[in-house]
Amino acid sequence: MTDKATLTSDAEITRFTDRYFVKTRASVQRFGDKRVTYAIFMRRPVCFAPRLMTDWLNAVAATRNTRFEVETRYKEGDWVGAGEPLIYLSGSFQELVDLETIYLQRLGPACVAAYNAYTMAATLPKVAFIAMDARHCAGQEMAEMMAYAASVGSSAAKKEVGAIGFVGNATDATAHYFGAERGLGTMPHAFIGYAGSTLRAAEMYHEAFPDEPLTVLIDYFAREVSDSLTVCRRFPDLASAGRLNVRIDTHGGRFVEGLDVAKSYEVLDRHNPRAVRQYRSETELRWLVGTGVSAAAIFQLRDALDDAGFDRVKIIASSGFSPEKCKVMASVDVPIDIIGTGSYLPEMWSETYATSDIVEYDGKPRVKVGREFLLRDGRNAPARPRKTPGA
Repeated sequence: MTDKATLTSDAEITRFTDRYFVKTRASVQRFGDKRVTYAIFMRRPVCFAPRLMTDWLNAVAATRNTRFEVETRYKEGDWVGAGEPLIYLSGSFQELVDLETIYLQRLGPACVAAYNAYTMAATLPKVAFIAMDARHCAGQEMAEMMAYAASVGSSAAKKEVGAIGFVGNATDATAHYFGAERGLGTMPHAFIGYAGSTLRAAEMYHEAFPDEPLTVLIDYFAREVSDSLTVCRRFPDLASAGRLNVRIDTHGGRFVEGLDVAKSYEVLDRHNPRAVRQYRSETELRWLVGTGVSAAAIFQLRDALDDAGFDRVKIIASSGFSPEKCKVMASVDVPIDIIGTGSYLPEMWSETYATSDIVEYDGKPRVKVGREFLLRDGRNAPARPRKTPGA
């Protein structure tokens, strides 16, 4: 894997860029250079996250002993509508033409992921989020992009609606995007299996890291409620001090302990009678009363903890928390304290494609027919003020 910091030489860029851009650069070198301006845009609303792209362009410019003019039309974290130019990029055609493949790779996915992170954090403003996407990413470069995007979307939600947002992520390498030195996390399911019981895993972890808050996975043995209470009774001081968390990550193949379809409806009806008395899609119903980490499951766990006197124990929920699932949870005011998610990763990769078209050659406006809206000649309205994503 070529590191982003070293992907600046002509040889490296040639290896990773589309071949027709390489051939175009050679042709321009033969027939003469022009100064060009590219308009870069996306076909869907996004949250502007340009830093990885602009940092790379600056590094390439330094390597090539040239200068690129990067006019960002929005501030980092701003909402941008579909088709609106994000950036005007100007410079030597010879020095810019073979960079398009790589700079678009650094822009599109980050903007969509930032939009999704914003949506989740703004939808559940009182819930803290942990970015747990690293093991779902296609390599370290994507992992950095998604962490950066989550931090941008989170910052926007904090400014817009006072959300808690993303408080950290899972790896040390990208923790700096969240103002931290280390990643967050306690134990995987493998450690529960190794320990032989949920309680023993909690004891071992606490012995190994006595000064850290204790977060315990509770779904390994399908005893989410029972094992939570057992761990709380073993560590009452941590529980009463608010330093004990239980993480529910039940997969979609079974119900949480004590629930089935009928009991899930009963629990949800007790807490939010209107929740299932309105139209719900099949997917929404599954998130409310189905298998896995449903709204009913979280209410059931919260009730059990509170009834046993462990009201300061926090619930961390994970497993498929996409922007859509977060919206459903918010609609019924589910008592989640923290969500662990990698689901701000773009679900449809085709939505992440950024596009770059030249709109000026030596200062003269020219663009392919149908893309006149990208021209920078007064027909474009000035950049709009910040809006809520989706507005």
